[in-house]
Amino acid sequence: MKKLLYLIVMMLFSFNLFASVNIDKIDPPFWYAGMKSPELQLFVYGENIGDASVSVNYPGISLSSTVRLESNNYLIVYLHIDPSVQPCTFPITFTIGKKKLVKQYELLARAKAGSERMGFDASDALYLLMPDRFANGNPDNDNLPGMSPYKIDRNDPNARHGGDLAGISNNLQYFKDLGVTALWFTPVLENNMEGGSYHGYATTDYYKVDPRFGTNEEYKQLIAEAHDNDLKIVMDMIFNHNGFEHPWIKDMPSKDFFNYPDYENNFKQTSFKLTPLVDPYRSQYDFDQMVNGWFVPSMPDLNQKNPHVYTYLKQNSFWWIEYADIDGIRMDTYPYADYDAMSDWMRELNEEYPNFNTVGETWVTEPAYTAWWQKDSKLSAPKNSNLKSVMDFSFFDKINTAKTEQTETWFKGLDRIYSNFVYDYLYPDPSNVLAFIENHDTDRFLGEGQDLPMLKQAATILLTTRRIPQLYYGTEIMMNGVKSQSDGYVRKDFPGGWNDDTVSALTAEGRTPLQNESYDFFKTLLNWRKGNEVIAKGDMVQFMPQNGVYAYARQYDGKTVFVMLNGTDAETTVPLSFYKEVLNGHTSGTDVLTGKTVVLQDKLTMAPRESLVIEL
Repeated sequence: MKKLLYLIVMMLFSFNLFASVNIDKIDPPFWYAGMKSPELQLFVYGENIGDASVSVNYPGISLSSTVRLESNNYLIVYLHIDPSVQPCTFPITFTIGKKKLVKQYELLARAKAGSERMGFDASDALYLLMPDRFANGNPDNDNLPGMSPYKIDRNDPNARHGGDLAGISNNLQYFKDLGVTALWFTPVLENNMEGGSYHGYATTDYYKVDPRFGTNEEYKQLIAEAHDNDLKIVMDMIFNHNGFEHPWIKDMPSKDFFNYPDYENNFKQTSFKLTPLVDPYRSQYDFDQMVNGWFVPSMPDLNQKNPHVYTYLKQNSFWWIEYADIDGIRMDTYPYADYDAMSDWMRELNEEYPNFNTVGETWVTEPAYTAWWQKDSKLSAPKNSNLKSVMDFSFFDKINTAKTEQTETWFKGLDRIYSNFVYDYLYPDPSNVLAFIENHDTDRFLGEGQDLPMLKQAATILLTTRRIPQLYYGTEIMMNGVKSQSDGYVRKDFPGGWNDDTVSALTAEGRTPLQNESYDFFKTLLNWRKGNEVIAKGDMVQFMPQNGVYAYARQYDGKTVFVMLNGTDAETTVPLSFYKEVLNGHTSGTDVLTGKTVVLQDKLTMAPRESLVIEL
């Protein structure tokens, strides 16, 4: 028996001594010289790589530590890179027994300093689109072998439809002509999930563009082309969760990489109630369920409190900024992730890229909740969130309620919009709040209707008020739909983006007269606001609704833009004496929307649901 045990031990020793060293992948695949933080985490994948010892021999680069995880198929390597180290390729040696593997790792030159990266702001108008639903520029990447089963079926609103980065690239002139200045795509990273995960919110590889959209290089090239057309690119990221087919679920590095890792026996879904984060009377049960529960069963909840998970996610965001030259980040499901970790991420990102911008999705319709999240808030946040921009779900809620009401009594119709802006005192920076009337998670503003005056009125407010405006693809051509059947009905294909489309809304010839009227309205207003400092930087003076009319002025450097909106379905007359403090003696102005002169004397009569944007 002792002899048998001896032989087994010797066999195991011999196996370890001569085992090969295999590395399948290292995240990130390369890094950049001259970053402010000298720490670099390398997440190494390979069978039994956890048995390896690691050494680095290069001037200015040293091994800080290695971290072995519960799964032996991962190894975390922390390096210290002196700021003086120039772009180079350096060797990292992995040793198991007598076997060695030398990996050459690259430090690339940064294209620009962190302070030179300028984010989006109130001078921009963002255009949100879903790559799968906008245009199919490369049908060859529609059906790819080797991926989890999925289908391309444009008749199924919840299947993949084949839109891709090439389709967006082919239509950059459309966006430029329309007058938007930044494109926000829903996530483009690999979602190798059964069914296809067309929306992109179930990441399975943080360093790889989904091949059905294109390649990393194609994404980078698209951004360069967008910049040549004066268009910025905002990248949608998700730190809260990834996709169920991610390698970390198939072979969990350590149990504490995820919240509720024993999901098969102890699955917990989030409550989707975000209020426990700010509730002074919250129960620990409510807080834990909200923050730690999985978003849905197919999207495992990452544990950002784990320092290795946090560093992985942080570095990934920096890598995409450096590699792809993105101009901003939209962070999905922001409050669902660990508050302290997100605060630290934003602090570190702001230190590296002080002029960059990140907007967080904070879906509660109370202004106090949204303001609680913004950087430098004086409200009761446990520590500074460092999040520069937040999404104005209050405005979204109020405008979608007001659209079917008459502005005749307090708290109805456009008085709701007036009241929304009353609470801007809560925000440290109201001009860095992102406003919208619809997005990929909501009903279309038009519902199932075609009420263009209503749409024009909402868009007028959106594009002239003290916010960063965000449009949703197809709003300009009156795309409609509701979520009552499925999310896919508010994520329809843009007409003309596919070769077999019988009509195309990408050209005036392919649009209906009503669609052209809508498109021309948006084009006029968007191109007028482009480079307009009164809108980008101006103060705001608003008036309580009178005679059904809501009015406000934007003022900057001696210039005034006066906005008037009739929030009723009837003609109304309003005395102009209400507004003399901003009219400042002007007796006429030019309506930006029509080019006509507006006489501003004793009173003004407005048509039903009329919108005026008057330059004085």
